[in-house]
Amino acid sequence: MSEELQEQQEKREADKKQKNIDKEIKKSKSSNTDTAKSHGEILREQIIEGLKTYDRQLASIFTSSLTAGMEIGFSYLLMGATFSFFSDYFTEDVLFKIISLVYPLGFIMVIFGQSILFTEQTSLLTLPVLNNKRSTGSLLRLWGTVIAGNLIGGYIIALVLIWIGPRLHLFDAHIMGSIAKHVTEFPPFVIFVSAILAGWMMGLLSWLVTSSRDTITRFMIIFIITATMAFTGLHHSIIGSIEVFSGYIASPDVSLGDYLSFESIALLGNAVGGVVFVALFKYRAFVSNVDIYKGMNNKDR
Repeated sequence: MSEELQEQQEKREADKKQKNIDKEIKKSKSSNTDTAKSHGEILREQIIEGLKTYDRQLASIFTSSLTAGMEIGFSYLLMGATFSFFSDYFTEDVLFKIISLVYPLGFIMVIFGQSILFTEQTSLLTLPVLNNKRSTGSLLRLWGTVIAGNLIGGYIIALVLIWIGPRLHLFDAHIMGSIAKHVTEFPPFVIFVSAILAGWMMGLLSWLVTSSRDTITRFMIIFIITATMAFTGLHHSIIGSIEVFSGYIASPDVSLGDYLSFESIALLGNAVGGVVFVALFKYRAFVSNVDIYKGMNNKDR
């Protein structure tokens, strides 16, 4: 009986704590457009945005994810064309730094077009679960739908670009193979840690885009973060899927095993980076602050 009473007490305390958190999140709404958004205000907007996605039909989510997978392929189009155009003037090491300037295009199209990209939505979709508004099962189901849409969309645009690239004299199979090998040449654990950092940066991108109040600032945030990812060679599972899949189809130097190994590791790393280092840490920082205020109010009494 005592255990049952203890469980009831713990449930009451958990419910009370959740009400305090929800109350603080609802209070975090500023009408002043001249000041920076507070931590709570950003968190509130992210949770609301995440809940909107949960409330959409799976068919709508899949279609939006498919669109994102195809749209991000325009980054690959420009990367290949830039690599080919400057190949007579620079070494490969320099070329991979130059293409970081065109890498952001697909991300800009996806985010401003409000299509659903896995890495940009990873932390966003996790926050409603942390806030006890949605279940872990619903999160995994949503992730599965988004990932499937992103990858299939990526395969479609990759096949189109593999065909059109050589015919427009933009890039050839050798360049597609070089880009793919550049992505997959590292040991699995290196790719995993690199993918964690990329997922972390993409989660921060989503957070910072929400924190900004104007389009130009959002554009600069997207450009700086994604260009940094490209310049440093961090592994992104969706654009990376297009890079490696294209190399697999076009070049004998890239195997199916190379693609499957890379993609599984990159997806896992991106998920860890977005969930742990952005969603969990940002949410826990806010909850800890609520607990501190609660403790101070109890002392005042």
